[in-house]
Amino acid sequence: MQSLFHLAIHVHALQAARQFYGGVLGCTEGRSTDTWVDFDFFGHQLSLHLGEPFATTRTGRVGDTLVPMPHFGLVLALPDWQALAQRLQAARVAFVMEPQIRFAGENGEQWTMFFLDPSGNPIEVKGFANLDTVYAP
Repeated sequence: MQSLFHLAIHVHALQAARQFYGGVLGCTEGRSTDTWVDFDFFGHQLSLHLGEPFATTRTGRVGDTLVPMPHFGLVLALPDWQALAQRLQAARVAFVMEPQIRFAGENGEQWTMFFLDPSGNPIEVKGFANLDTVYAP
């Protein structure tokens, strides 16, 4: 079964969200009203509604780093992940966790990075050389 994921979250300002998701991340804008905007978030539907974002705490342990929970994100093929990391670095996005490799040489080897959108919503993006290993034990 092929499906798309849908996530609706709050943001403080739609214009800042448009600049970040559309401009920095390169997502295509979809429908909108004065209170929400949809984006094609790398093949998935992300709806950004005006409101107060989820409260987050740095309680998720990734190696030696505590990352914000809850968070959302995506998994990309490694070349796409590398291109996105370069795009974020060029835009001077502040990282919660700088782009780096985890589990090098092991099952589940992955590249990861964490950053926040302008409303403080935490996003994790993972990159895999082989997407078939995403769920490898």
